[in-house]
Amino acid sequence: MNENIAAQGFAAIGSESRLSVLKILVRAGGEGLTISEIQQRTGIAASTLAHHLKFLLAGELIAQKKQGRSVINTANFEHIEALSRYLLAECCLDAKDCD
Repeated sequence: MNENIAAQGFAAIGSESRLSVLKILVRAGGEGLTISEIQQRTGIAASTLAHHLKFLLAGELIAQKKQGRSVINTANFEHIEALSRYLLAECCLDAKDCD
Protein backbone atom coordinates (compact mmCIF):
# COMPACT_ATOMS: atom_id res chain seq x y z
CA MET A 1 0.00 0.00 0.00
CA ASN A 2 1.34 3.43 -0.84
CA GLU A 3 0.99 6.60 1.19
CA ASN A 4 -1.64 8.11 -1.11
CA ILE A 5 -3.99 5.13 -0.78
CA ALA A 6 -3.45 5.02 2.98
CA ALA A 7 -4.18 8.74 3.28
CA GLN A 8 -7.43 8.35 1.30
CA GLY A 9 -8.51 5.49 3.54
CA PHE A 10 -7.74 7.33 6.76
CA ALA A 11 -9.36 10.53 5.45
CA ALA A 12 -12.52 8.59 4.64
CA ILE A 13 -13.00 7.81 8.32
CA GLY A 14 -12.07 11.35 9.30
CA SER A 15 -15.48 12.26 10.67
CA GLU A 16 -17.39 10.96 13.64
CA SER A 17 -20.39 10.07 11.45
CA ARG A 18 -18.35 8.10 8.90
CA LEU A 19 -16.50 6.27 11.65
CA SER A 20 -19.85 5.40 13.22
CA VAL A 21 -21.18 4.06 9.91
CA LEU A 22 -18.04 2.01 9.37
CA LYS A 23 -18.23 0.52 12.88
CA ILE A 24 -21.87 -0.44 12.27
CA LEU A 25 -20.88 -2.18 9.03
CA VAL A 26 -17.98 -3.96 10.74
CA ARG A 27 -20.39 -5.23 13.39
CA ALA A 28 -22.81 -6.39 10.67
CA GLY A 29 -20.13 -8.66 9.21
CA GLY A 30 -20.23 -10.12 5.73
CA GLU A 31 -24.01 -9.86 5.36
CA GLY A 32 -23.81 -6.09 5.37
CA LEU A 33 -26.71 -3.68 5.68
CA THR A 34 -29.00 -1.79 3.38
CA ILE A 35 -28.87 1.99 3.34
CA SER A 36 -32.19 2.14 5.21
CA GLU A 37 -30.86 -0.21 7.91
CA ILE A 38 -27.80 2.00 8.36
CA GLN A 39 -30.04 5.05 8.49
CA GLN A 40 -32.24 3.46 11.17
CA ARG A 41 -29.20 2.59 13.29
CA THR A 42 -27.51 5.97 12.97
CA GLY A 43 -30.36 8.43 12.58
CA ILE A 44 -28.40 10.17 9.82
CA ALA A 45 -30.59 11.83 7.17
CA ALA A 46 -30.68 9.95 3.85
CA SER A 47 -28.90 12.64 1.81
CA THR A 48 -26.18 13.04 4.43
CA LEU A 49 -25.77 9.28 4.73
CA ALA A 50 -25.36 9.00 0.96
CA HIS A 51 -22.55 11.56 1.19
CA HIS A 52 -20.81 9.61 3.96
CA LEU A 53 -21.17 6.29 2.11
CA LYS A 54 -19.64 7.92 -0.98
CA PHE A 55 -16.56 8.92 1.07
CA LEU A 56 -16.23 5.44 2.59
CA LEU A 57 -16.57 3.85 -0.84
CA ALA A 58 -13.94 6.18 -2.36
CA GLY A 59 -11.60 5.29 0.51
CA GLU A 60 -12.20 1.60 -0.27
CA LEU A 61 -13.42 1.00 3.28
CA ILE A 62 -16.77 -0.35 2.15
CA ALA A 63 -18.19 -2.21 -0.82
CA GLN A 64 -21.66 -1.90 -2.27
CA LYS A 65 -23.65 -4.41 -4.27
CA LYS A 66 -27.10 -4.21 -5.75
CA GLN A 67 -29.55 -6.83 -4.46
CA GLY A 68 -32.93 -6.39 -6.05
CA ARG A 69 -34.02 -2.86 -5.23
CA SER A 70 -31.63 -2.54 -2.33
CA VAL A 71 -27.98 -1.64 -2.11
CA ILE A 72 -26.10 -3.79 0.39
CA ASN A 73 -23.14 -2.12 2.07
CA THR A 74 -20.38 -4.21 3.61
CA ALA A 75 -17.14 -3.36 5.35
CA ASN A 76 -14.08 -4.04 3.21
CA PHE A 77 -12.25 -6.01 5.88
CA GLU A 78 -9.19 -6.67 3.71
CA HIS A 79 -8.59 -2.96 3.12
CA ILE A 80 -9.25 -2.05 6.76
CA GLU A 81 -6.69 -4.66 7.81
CA ALA A 82 -4.23 -3.39 5.19
CA LEU A 83 -4.56 0.16 6.57
CA SER A 84 -3.86 -1.14 10.06
CA ARG A 85 -0.82 -3.08 8.88
CA TYR A 86 0.44 -0.02 6.97
CA LEU A 87 0.27 2.13 10.08
CA LEU A 88 1.61 -0.48 12.49
CA ALA A 89 4.55 -1.34 10.21
CA GLU A 90 6.12 1.89 11.48
CA CYS A 91 5.78 0.85 15.12
CA CYS A 92 8.88 1.54 17.17
CA LEU A 93 11.22 1.98 14.19
CA ASP A 94 12.82 5.01 15.79
CA ALA A 95 12.79 3.67 19.35
CA LYS A 96 16.19 2.93 20.84
CA ASP A 97 14.99 -0.22 22.60
CA CYS A 98 13.25 -1.74 19.56
CA ASP A 99 14.51 -5.16 18.52
